[in-house]
Order: sequence, then structure tokens, then C-alpha cells
Amino acid sequence: MVPEHPDAPAGETTALALKILVAGGFGVGKTTLVGAVSEIRPLRTEELLSEAGRTVDDTEGVDRKVTTTVAMDFGRITVRSGLSLYLFGTPGQDRFWFLWDELAQGALGAVVLADTRRLEDCFPAVDYFEHRKIPFVVAVNCFAGARQHDADDVCRALDLDRGNPVVLCDARERDSGKEVLIRLVEYAGRMHTARLLDSVG
Repeated sequence: MVPEHPDAPAGETTALALKILVAGGFGVGKTTLVGAVSEIRPLRTEELLSEAGRTVDDTEGVDRKVTTTVAMDFGRITVRSGLSLYLFGTPGQDRFWFLWDELAQGALGAVVLADTRRLEDCFPAVDYFEHRKIPFVVAVNCFAGARQHDADDVCRALDLDRGNPVVLCDARERDSGKEVLIRLVEYAGRMHTARLLDSVG
């Protein structure tokens, strides 16, 4: 959490910027979500999928995908006056996971995007945030033609802790993505408050 304007004159409210990660498996919609909600033109580090990468990138279920994020996506959204979220989309392939530790520094929380057709692809992200005690919500990206599952079914399938939010969303729709981010900020706020009270109690 960093103030956007640290040199603001006394008496003025300093805007707060919170860092949020958007993670998940390959081709689940991370770049799409960041682009849909960002109020600025998002920074993208996408490259074309190559023939050499076909041996390491599992494109089953995402056959039409032609690009991939190789470092991060970045966007910004103002949730309300004085509160902005800086969004960092992580790369999805295993070979780029070494970047996650750098991207996770100072993050308030994370969105783990999931595709119920390939639910196992989000297990590494769930494990990553659970082990580092970074609050996260699972956002099920509801792809056309995919069988619909309710949030409780997904929660059980991922063996999430009780109370860990699972929400259904459409990563292409700004309002849907914004609702996911609001749920995350609320949940992360409760988690950080509870930890603070535990530490002083």
C-alpha cells in the first residue's frame, strides 16, 4: 500500500493505491480481465506463441490462443475517490513462475482466475497464495459453452479454507471484473485486520 501523492500539502487527503495480483493458469483470461477493468491503456508483455514453445505450452482447450504474457500485464482502476488498485497480471506458464515472487512483493491480495474446464490449472496459484498467506479470491471465468458450476462446488473441488470467496465472473466485462476486485479488497481487508488483532492480542 503506497500513497499515490506522498508530497500532497497538509490537510489534503492522500490517495491510496493498493497492489493486486491477477493470477491463474495459461489462457484463463488474466490479460483480458486486466484490460477490461483498467481505466488506463494497459501495459502488456505479450509475445506470439512459437513452434518451439509447443513442446512446453499446453494449449489444449485454448487452441485459438496465439499470444502469451511473458512478464506481466499492468492496469489501474479507481474504485472510489482516494482509492486506486494497481493490477499486475502474472504469466501463466510454469517457466515464468520465477517472476511471481517479485510481482507479489507488497500485494494486498490476489485474484485467482479459474476455468472449470481446466480447473487443475489454477491449483499452483492457489497453493502459492495459501503458502504465503496472501489473501485471494477465486474468480471462475464463465466461458461460453462450458458447463456451469456454482461457487460452492468450485470451493469444494479446490479444497479452499472456509470463507475463502469464490465468485463467478465474465473477464471480458468491466462491471463483472470490478465486482471481483471489490470482493477481494473487502476480503483482504478483513483478513489483514484479523491478523493485526491477533498480533496485538
